[in-house]
Amino acid sequence: MNIPNILTSLRIFMIPILVAIYYLPWEGRYYTCAAVFAVAAWTDWLDGYLARKLNQTTPFGAFFDPVADKLMVSVALVMLVASYSDPLMTLAGAVIVGREIVISALREWMAEMGKRASVAVSYIGKLKTAMQMLAIFILLGSPPGTMWSVFGLSVLVVAALLTLWSMYIYLKAAWPDLVPKKADKK
Repeated sequence: MNIPNILTSLRIFMIPILVAIYYLPWEGRYYTCAAVFAVAAWTDWLDGYLARKLNQTTPFGAFFDPVADKLMVSVALVMLVASYSDPLMTLAGAVIVGREIVISALREWMAEMGKRASVAVSYIGKLKTAMQMLAIFILLGSPPGTMWSVFGLSVLVVAALLTLWSMYIYLKAAWPDLVPKKADKK
């Protein structure tokens, strides 16, 4: 275990804390959940930075870090979708979670073919992640029906659109390996 992997593990341990706080019958839960999520998002950045800076990258970290991110985002989105009962939020949440499943499967499949580099993280993927984190932070910190929650939903919709765009980029890069060439069909 190294420092980056400890930070990634911390993110996983923060998930049940986030859920418990979110469902407390307490007005301060919104700000507290936003703070917990912000710490988790910060550790996501920090563990990657430290892994590179301290030369502590590991195969376990390369596997575990994206899993921790996807779990934290997915759990937060499920809680928000349940609380808001808004079709737009449900659609945006489904797009984000669905894309994560598709791209995770695509990366695994491409890695088996020895072509993982063709579906490496792109700039749009990083922008998508930043917008998701911002949207979830705003939505967790705002009771439904407030001006901030409307703004947070708008940011989430932008994140969902970036999510579709990044999925398109990854699928386009992998397309030659997904669809057999005419010569291979015979």
